[in-house]
Amino acid sequence: MTVYFIGAGPGAEDLLTLRAHRLIQQCQVCLYAGSIVPESVLAATPDNARLINTARMPLDAITEEIQRAHAEGLDVARLQSGDPSVYSALAEQARRLTVLGIDYEIVPGVPAFAAAAAALGHELTVPTVGQTVVLTRVSGRASTMPERENLPDLARSHATLCIHLAAHDIERVVTELSPEYGESCPVAVVAFASRPNEHIVRGTLADIAQKVHEAGISRTAVIIVGSVLGAEGFPDSYLYSDDRPRDAEGRTIPCVH
Repeated sequence: MTVYFIGAGPGAEDLLTLRAHRLIQQCQVCLYAGSIVPESVLAATPDNARLINTARMPLDAITEEIQRAHAEGLDVARLQSGDPSVYSALAEQARRLTVLGIDYEIVPGVPAFAAAAAALGHELTVPTVGQTVVLTRVSGRASTMPERENLPDLARSHATLCIHLAAHDIERVVTELSPEYGESCPVAVVAFASRPNEHIVRGTLADIAQKVHEAGISRTAVIIVGSVLGAEGFPDSYLYSDDRPRDAEGRTIPCVH
């Protein structure tokens, strides 16, 4: 018996990996995180599978369901939105399974920030403009931020910020980033990326809060802040340069000094 922590992606069924889809089809027990896992994804479960909505369940109750499946020898598909490596609350679950001696595996999925960038039609790293992407959030009821991981400190890097779980607090985001990025810095907010109800709002730190409120966006959104969103006139990547020495497989040949 194995518990599979499956990255269900940002929402679109066809963004599931082949491995994720195969496991969802095979597992007799499926734990899913409420409405953030679309019904179209759940449709792939076996006809006789036990489907359990964990949205209102405390961790102890979720663990009990996994223990029940373990006693019955049934594999469990634990569907997490996006990718399990980011904001999935996987660590707490895995810690308990380790104590209980229950095997688990992690199946990666498409993360929300990647789906948001795709919806915007943007690369998040642009030559000479931005080469660092920071994934972060703001403090809230779910989790406080560690010391030094606050927006004003992170803003000093001027990196591209992908801010999760913060659309409800957009004014705070603007207030804490504006001193470093400037009010003219481009911002995009993508809600429900990849889903039929996907909604994109573009603006700057000067006007994005008003636009987000007017759009009625308060959850399931990623806020992307950085000059890469408005980058123009940048040089081509060295990857495409005629001056780049390549071997027979097209790999860069290191310079010898």
